[in-house]
Amino acid sequence: MVEDLFEIQPPATGSDGEEAIVLRVHVQPGAGRTAVSGRYGDALKVRVAAPPEGGRANAASRAFLAELMGVKQAQVELTSGESSRSKRFRITGVEPDDARRILDGAVAEATGGGRPGGPPGRPRGAH
Repeated sequence: MVEDLFEIQPPATGSDGEEAIVLRVHVQPGAGRTAVSGRYGDALKVRVAAPPEGGRANAASRAFLAELMGVKQAQVELTSGESSRSKRFRITGVEPDDARRILDGAVAEATGGGRPGGPPGRPRGAH
């Protein structure tokens, strides 16, 4: 279950805004490819190909999360952790139930769906 990876944030008082989720993310910059790689405590672990210099890893994380959640990049905002691996992203335009489903699928795919032997397509013991 992924309920501990995010909080639901109500709309700002006096705004006609929408409910948002605040997703905790542990970012590993400079990876071979950008992908969800599982969990890191109470955060979603994301590897990004971009280096950490000049905010490129933050931008890559934002773009990846927008694609993962099926929203526009403008709906994904880095709210904390600009210079840290531990980050929080505020995401609008996704229902909490949809976020749970998407995150469950991404974590399961990254970890082989809980099946022995690792990710699908990889023989047991292969590196």
